[in-house]
Amino acid sequence: MPHIALPPGLPGIRGPMAFRPETAKPINELANILLHEPHTLTRGERELIATYVSSENDCRFCQTVHGAFAAHYHGGDEALVVQVKADPERANVSAKMKALLNIARRVAVNGKLVTSDDVGRARSEGATDLEIHDTVLIAALFCLCNRYVDGLATEMPESPDYYRERAPLVEQIGYTMTPPPTATPAEC
Repeated sequence: MPHIALPPGLPGIRGPMAFRPETAKPINELANILLHEPHTLTRGERELIATYVSSENDCRFCQTVHGAFAAHYHGGDEALVVQVKADPERANVSAKMKALLNIARRVAVNGKLVTSDDVGRARSEGATDLEIHDTVLIAALFCLCNRYVDGLATEMPESPDYYRERAPLVEQIGYTMTPPPTATPAEC
């Protein structure tokens, strides 16, 4: 049960965002830029970063919903998401993604843990400064979102289908506050 009265029927971050839409707007705009708009990292790779950070922060809602989005963008490969959450160094992702996930993990614990060796590893695997920057910012954003969701003890649907069903909607509209008339707002 949430710690404050949130709008009913809006689990996870959706409840707090509906409670305070003026703060939701910039969070969603940033999420849209980082996760949805064109980038050298695929949407699936960026969603894997969000999922991994949320897993490291033990935020069940965010790791589940963004894991469903990552799987969707990877052709429904839910096993890949499980691999990344369990052990990204052994997951079936590129060496560049492994290096970026290492940076994201360090940011999830404490941004000061990111070292020049970590950045050098990512660069040596082909990561650009933009990709390193955005990995750090995705990790930081998801630390915020994870604490927002868990700090208010928001509701969480049990059915994995809830999360899977949201993925095509997010693919279509991104993380916006003004979805088409037949859709509902996406969540961070």
